[in-house]
Amino acid sequence: MNELKNDRYLRALLKQPVDKTPVWMMRQAGRYLPEYKATRAQAGDFMSLCKNAELACEVTLQPLRRFPLDAAILFSDILTIPDAMGLGLYFETGEGPKFERPITCKADVDKIGIPDPEGELQYVMNAVRTIRRELKGEVPLIGFSGSPWTLATYMVEGGSSKAFTKIKKMAFAEPKTLHLLLDKVADSVISYLNAQVAAGAQSLMIFDTWGGVLSPRDYREFSLQYMAKIVDGLTRENDGRKVPVTLFTKNGGMWLEDIAATGCDAIGLDWTIDIANAKARVGDKVALQGNMDPSMLYAPPQRIREEVAHILSGFGEGTGHVFNLGHGIHLDVDPEHAGVFIDAVHELSQPYHK
Repeated sequence: MNELKNDRYLRALLKQPVDKTPVWMMRQAGRYLPEYKATRAQAGDFMSLCKNAELACEVTLQPLRRFPLDAAILFSDILTIPDAMGLGLYFETGEGPKFERPITCKADVDKIGIPDPEGELQYVMNAVRTIRRELKGEVPLIGFSGSPWTLATYMVEGGSSKAFTKIKKMAFAEPKTLHLLLDKVADSVISYLNAQVAAGAQSLMIFDTWGGVLSPRDYREFSLQYMAKIVDGLTRENDGRKVPVTLFTKNGGMWLEDIAATGCDAIGLDWTIDIANAKARVGDKVALQGNMDPSMLYAPPQRIREEVAHILSGFGEGTGHVFNLGHGIHLDVDPEHAGVFIDAVHELSQPYHK
């Protein structure tokens, strides 16, 4: 299972030489593709799609049939862990995810256990195994999880939030309860991601979507220290290859040095930071992933190419850059524009890798 026809993405994450800058897109399997909508309709609903290994594999591979992407990412959801903890995940049409039984106090935290990745979460591992087999070594497979803080926001708020008052109330009024929860979630993420590696994931990414709503001090206390704990607990080599780990905190640009100090291999950047600035600050320690504004894909093709050229020149020569959007692709983007973006990265990056 060792041979990879295109390992450009893994090499860039480990700062090894590449012929051109690798590219993939967050949410590359998803609602902007008509073929995805058809498969989701076949599955019935979103979680049924996640829980069917064949269909999850199908949607993972769909973008690779359209575009020369350098990696596939497991089709799943960040809320699989809290769902497996018995919080009763459901989706309201147009409202996003909600939990029937949110975490409100220490007794609730005491009740939840650490899910068995080959038990309650076996459907995710089955999807990883199926996708890895069907990829036939074309490109590497990325496994992922939400960060403990980000997962806890959904678990405590009971769903999506704008002001995060419930979890911040817990953080500041009952910090011991929240630390207990975050610690349990971190242990769950470690076992979940290590099981993904055992099932065939060749790289890992942790999405800290809501870390940026914290103050610098609280970010270190409630988000970063738990991501550092996860990095320490992960399988970093499998099948004769290193398994690189990328940490992505949305709106985390002010904390890059702290994130780099966790021992991760790469930092995901959103579009609110200049990549030249990021590289000057942490570039010799870690690789960087990012960071075009997803809304740039609404622009005409020439403007997309200009933006790609601008970001490539910001990073400059040498390896250690995985090109991506600064967050997930929007659902109403024209797939042709995504194709322009991907082709531009491959074409325009070659001079930087002489």
